[in-house]
Amino acid sequence: MMDKSAQDFHTLTADLEHIKYTAVVKDTSTETGHIFVRRDEKMRIEIEKPDLRTILRTGDSLFIYNPKINRVEEYDLGKNRSLVDQYVRLGFGTKGEDIKKSFLVAVLGEEELDHKKTVMLELTPKSDQVRNQITKIQMWIDEASWLPIQQKFFEAGSGDYVLSHYTNVMKNLKINDAKFKQDWPKSVSRVKPRA
Repeated sequence: MMDKSAQDFHTLTADLEHIKYTAVVKDTSTETGHIFVRRDEKMRIEIEKPDLRTILRTGDSLFIYNPKINRVEEYDLGKNRSLVDQYVRLGFGTKGEDIKKSFLVAVLGEEELDHKKTVMLELTPKSDQVRNQITKIQMWIDEASWLPIQQKFFEAGSGDYVLSHYTNVMKNLKINDAKFKQDWPKSVSRVKPRA
């Protein structure tokens, strides 16, 4: 069913809640905003609260714009591109066979989330390089759309995790090219941190 959904996947828009849990201090921080994904390797996340921030991905380039300090960080994904794609596009137009290439997949059962019937999957990275960062990923897949409505990434060795929760998910709406342009002020300072 995920393969069928992947075949006709072109775009996705959703409201996003991003929760980062830090185990050592038992602290949770939450960001909210919107996500826009297009099949042609374009993605934009607009964080609105608590602080404005834009994350823009086009092909091999990743930009993080922070208006508070008027700065853009630019990253060239290059050789890490496939690694990044595994997370960024996980479940959004990804075929089951592609997931199985990179992860051991276990079905944990069904669970209701946001009044939707979901299948809960647990993905364990096959690559040591990935497992050194992320030990496992849990995904809640909406059985109506076969798109993820929640993903939980468990970080290696710390007990920390990141939870991404998607609501008001809309598939295959037209997203204007302008949404994927670098639309920050000309006065912005640009930095290229080493990855």
